[in-house]
Amino acid sequence: MASTGQSQSLKRRDAPVTREGGDKLTLTPLGAGNEVGRSCVYMSFKGKTVLFDCGIHLAYSGMAALPYFDEIDPSTIDVLLVTHFHLDHAASLPYFLEKTTFRGRVFMTHATKAIYKLLLTDYVKVSKVSVEDMLFDEKDINRSMDKIEVVDFHQTMDVNGIKFWCYTAGHVLGAAMFMVDIAGVRVLYTGDYSREEDRHLRAAEMPQFSPDICIIESTFGVQLHQPRHLREKRFTDVIHSTISLGGRVLIPAFALGRAQELLLILDEYWSNHPELHNIPIYYASPLAKKCMTVYQTYILSMNERIRNQFVDSNPFKFKHISPLNSIEDFTDVGPSVVMATPGGLQSGLSRQLFDMWCSDKKNACIIPGFIVEGTLAKTIINEPKEVQLMNGLTAPLNMQVHYISFSAHADYAQTSTFLKELMPPNIILVHGEANEMGRLKQKLITEFTDVNTKIITPKNCQSVEMYFNSEKMAKTTGKLAERTPGVGETVSGILVKKGFTYQIMAPGDLHVFSQLSTGNVTQRITIPFSGAFGVIKHRLEQIYESVESGTDEESGSPTLQVHELVTVKQESDRHISLHWTADPISDMVSDSIVALVLNISREVPKVIVEPEDIKSEEETEKKAEKVIYAFLVSLFGDVKIGENGKLVIRVDGNVAELDKQSGDVESENEGLKERVRTAFRRIQSAVRPIPLPAS
Repeated sequence: MASTGQSQSLKRRDAPVTREGGDKLTLTPLGAGNEVGRSCVYMSFKGKTVLFDCGIHLAYSGMAALPYFDEIDPSTIDVLLVTHFHLDHAASLPYFLEKTTFRGRVFMTHATKAIYKLLLTDYVKVSKVSVEDMLFDEKDINRSMDKIEVVDFHQTMDVNGIKFWCYTAGHVLGAAMFMVDIAGVRVLYTGDYSREEDRHLRAAEMPQFSPDICIIESTFGVQLHQPRHLREKRFTDVIHSTISLGGRVLIPAFALGRAQELLLILDEYWSNHPELHNIPIYYASPLAKKCMTVYQTYILSMNERIRNQFVDSNPFKFKHISPLNSIEDFTDVGPSVVMATPGGLQSGLSRQLFDMWCSDKKNACIIPGFIVEGTLAKTIINEPKEVQLMNGLTAPLNMQVHYISFSAHADYAQTSTFLKELMPPNIILVHGEANEMGRLKQKLITEFTDVNTKIITPKNCQSVEMYFNSEKMAKTTGKLAERTPGVGETVSGILVKKGFTYQIMAPGDLHVFSQLSTGNVTQRITIPFSGAFGVIKHRLEQIYESVESGTDEESGSPTLQVHELVTVKQESDRHISLHWTADPISDMVSDSIVALVLNISREVPKVIVEPEDIKSEEETEKKAEKVIYAFLVSLFGDVKIGENGKLVIRVDGNVAELDKQSGDVESENEGLKERVRTAFRRIQSAVRPIPLPAS
């Protein structure tokens, strides 16, 4: 059962709410609810709390750009998972880590952490906001780096009962989809993802487990992407025709992500068109050089095409593209192509170049990615007659504006296919404008009419409550189902899970009722041992409750069976062997027996069988005393013979005196006194009764 509604503040730690249906799971978008920007989703279940992403809204500044952190108590969050480095998913992280009461753990992939610092440091430098509106500074970013832990794709982590792992998401280098498992309830958070492989990134993976809840982006709603080869052709045609007419081309893009994809396209196109070699292409970002270093470092995280190219030459060492650090370094003479940050034209190099070129009809601006509401890039798509410049003046918008999306977000075809393969019973749509998200919801409802799938589109701060029964029901199948077990009787078998169903069956039925099979591994190990076999039995009886003596049917050799799991067999006067069927418990028992036998061989004097006629009673007593002394040393360590002939035993500053003849013990410490008395009695019973064969 799922219900939505404006919940009370999540800060209050009320008692767990349960219904007959089970435990309550709460999901609340603190950002990206019916909007694109400041992605941040809160999840709480069974006293565990997870926060997915921690971004800002690029159309706002200062505190207004943050997710609604005042709706939660940051100190209660156990784990924060960041899917990728884009500002709308990661840029409020320094603020959250350094300026709130959050004390949990933060995880992201290796590549995301490497790029996170570069991108946020640049963001702080180019932000045109007052000191009062600055959310964090470079010191906060550096301190946050120390708190971020990295996770590999498919690596399972466990933090206080919260299990999670991640899959490749496509989208940008290092982007991840996180699967979280709390008490058997699985939640998949896709972040931004793309199922289409491009020039350098792998496509998003399909998780091997179907989640109970899928929190999925809806950026493009019901839109369908144009085939990739057509988009590339439109892109290069616009650029070629513009520079042929003497114009300039501005491509506003984020420093990392789509920029690298477009640079690969441009560099290849220039290589194939010698007539363009005198036309410069600039990658105008203060991060340009550092970005390329990071991309060259993580070549192995990219797709097969790039890895194959890297064998011959580094594909990110561009032949026809030059870095441009600032507007002062730019000589604006003749046609050129400039890719500049940021992608929304809010400020920085891209905005400076736009202000310079927007009034000339020969020039062109290509918007290559998704555009956030409230940015200048969104405004010029509608081709207004005038635009406001950074200096406050207005200017005519005469340049050509082209929207050719290379945004690595899933379109409707990818989203519907992904969800049909995954088949989650609950779908939460986030990261989409309200209208696009609404259309996507309606179309998905028609797609999933035959199954009981709930599709929910919560707004910011609107909680979704779902109830899950953490008790799993399993049906017995095959031989186990032939007889009804009595009350309190334990049913033992193999638990098989398929989808959301569980079955318990006998190992012999596994191949009948499933596509699985079982096998046994029998292990054998031989150990050197030349002592008396009875000593091993005695020592085993001190550790294990069940030690049964027996005789091997084939060889007639004596055997010991420990807990009906491991068989110890005397192979010869100098060797014993262990036999067992491999499983975790039997392996542990066999390891302990090996250690015990090796310790006997090393520490205890050998019991040598001697003919009765050469032994005297006095010699037998001396041998017994030596064995008793050796055992006591192995148990207590500091054992000496006192002046009165008694054994003096010292343990942690406490002293006990043992009379070897009577077995009496004197000590001020009652605990030590009882331990010495019990040990002496057991040693005597082990030493005295070992029978010696007749001559």
